[in-house]
Amino acid sequence: MTSEEGQIGRGHLGRFQDVETSSPVILTTFQLLTTGVDAPTCKNIILARVVESMTDFKQIIGRGTRVRDDYGKLYFNILDYTGSATRLFADPDFDGEPALITEEQINEEGNIIPRTYEIVEDHSVIAETEESFPIDPRIGNDSEGQRRKFYFDGGQIEIATHLVYELDPDGTQLSVVKFTDYAADKVRTLYPSAANLKTQWANPEKRSEIIEKLAERGIDFDELAEATQQPQADPFDLLCHIAFNAPLRTRRERADRLRQEKKDFFDHYSQEAQTILKALLEKYAEHGPAQFILPDILQIPPISTHGNVVEISELFGGPDQLREAVHRLQTLLYAA
Repeated sequence: MTSEEGQIGRGHLGRFQDVETSSPVILTTFQLLTTGVDAPTCKNIILARVVESMTDFKQIIGRGTRVRDDYGKLYFNILDYTGSATRLFADPDFDGEPALITEEQINEEGNIIPRTYEIVEDHSVIAETEESFPIDPRIGNDSEGQRRKFYFDGGQIEIATHLVYELDPDGTQLSVVKFTDYAADKVRTLYPSAANLKTQWANPEKRSEIIEKLAERGIDFDELAEATQQPQADPFDLLCHIAFNAPLRTRRERADRLRQEKKDFFDHYSQEAQTILKALLEKYAEHGPAQFILPDILQIPPISTHGNVVEISELFGGPDQLREAVHRLQTLLYAA
């Protein structure tokens, strides 16, 4: 990957960074690991070019220093084919001279005897001990304690702005990310192109999975529409716009286009069944794709005036045919 690959490259990079995805497992980049890329579960940093800059070196190996004990990430390896790591780690400018040097030897009984040497300013050894220095394997948990809910009585409140705070690769400093930029990055992580997203979004079952995955990452469509000041935009178009710079369309525009260009779809059904499908389309234009959920929407006026759920299903030839018609309606809605 290089920066010239643009959004496609950032999509591959995003999937590599996402702890929930299983691929790709290997990412080859040029100069991208020096720009603040956060890969929490990265366990191997491989150096295939000579690194001269101490700053670049710290940035590169910093990609592996994040600890994620919930994913078994407690360490990382540096595979160096250039000698850069050996040279730069030995440089006192990295983090100063070592305060202690520990060596381990195995005695005749097979027991490990640690020998520790303390270094002073003139780099000479002033003490030698055979004491071990055990390391506490427990990882600190910043979430200790119960979460509290706060209540506010009286007055009015409103959201002034929506920002996302993320830890830097070293896990020591918070960085502020605009909510729309954060959402766009997560979309590209899950779906590398607008075409890939469209294919899955047109399928109601896949669409539910998309919405669920985004919700797990803190992305709500109402908040996204408010942040972009596009309350009438279709959620799919909104995602493509922020992630892939695609043109925006309102729900009304999609509904009108379907009515005008796919009249043959409606002609397959009886007049009353067509009325129900067009009412569903109007519900979508006003409120969004959640209006396609069956059988709930069939119990809401004006659709409910055509009968109960069973009676409406019979207008299409049965529940399976009704479900197929609504599924086809959604597929055509997002075909263009």
